[in-house]
Amino acid sequence: MARVRFVGPEQVTVPELGGRTVEPDEIVEVPDDRFEGYVCQPANWEPVEEPGATKKTAAKAPQKTTEG
Repeated sequence: MARVRFVGPEQVTVPELGGRTVEPDEIVEVPDDRFEGYVCQPANWEPVEEPGATKKTAAKAPQKTTEG
């Protein structure tokens, strides 16, 4: 699933998402095949995670060893 952020000025109901109400600045998951249908409306939606993107994981910090 892709993710988009709603950047519109007030909450909206999105029938495609099961009638879900989406608040301004809220990030929602959308079907990959519908991603372009959202981001082609830049006044309302901005991309967060494109279709097929792999989840980023935090890099592990190097372990410190004690000598002695």
